[in-house]
Amino acid sequence: MLTRRNVIRVGLLGTLAGVYLPQMQGLAQTPPAPASAPTGPFTLPPLGYAYDALEPFIDSETMKIHHDKHHAAYVNNLNKALAGQAEWSAKSLEELILALDRVPESIRMAVRNNSGGHYNHSLFWKTLAKNGGKGPGSDLKKALEKTFKSFDGFKEQLSTAATGVFGSGWAWLSLTPTKELVIEKTPNQDTVLASGNLPLFGIDVWEHAYYLKYQNRRPDYIKAFFEVVNWEVVDDRYAKGLVAPSVKPMSAAV
Repeated sequence: MLTRRNVIRVGLLGTLAGVYLPQMQGLAQTPPAPASAPTGPFTLPPLGYAYDALEPFIDSETMKIHHDKHHAAYVNNLNKALAGQAEWSAKSLEELILALDRVPESIRMAVRNNSGGHYNHSLFWKTLAKNGGKGPGSDLKKALEKTFKSFDGFKEQLSTAATGVFGSGWAWLSLTPTKELVIEKTPNQDTVLASGNLPLFGIDVWEHAYYLKYQNRRPDYIKAFFEVVNWEVVDDRYAKGLVAPSVKPMSAAV
């Protein structure tokens, strides 16, 4: 039964609903704005091919997380470390890596880790390709055969180095200032560039590079990796390194 009190009560509830319900609906329909990425001198380079381009050797989900999350984190954290550092923010990535001993101590470790992570990954994406693994061009192949007895001997030695990295790190084919090919390992995100060598390509053996597909089977990942090496890019880096007066700090993106 509608009494005078009930009529007043219903009318009041309707009025409140008319005032507040649209506002509440608007709040529910408008998602919070995402946190903006740190700004700075460095940006995440595009992958350059589809996430699934390297299937079945490297899976799509790994590529997406590796590039969009892990590499992006190195870029963002490097920009954070350089915030307010005008002198160091103006330097190229290669200049930063080669001058780590002069970077302010308060940010040196962050710059070391994240500049290395940015450089190593920028090169990594460039040296991978769909339908890769066809082998190097004649000049590099001859040099590999001279240094490592055979191309298969080179693959075996690089695979052994990559398998033997303790924990996280990289295994590299590098060119020294005297134009010699060497295989070397670096821990974490250290770069061979810092020691004066030119990296031609490297195998990332951080678990985030392979664990979704290969779990603890690192040797299986390394074997599959050789199926997607972009030898055209590696050949080009080798040729440019040979004609330089010395091994110069070549951009990872070249």
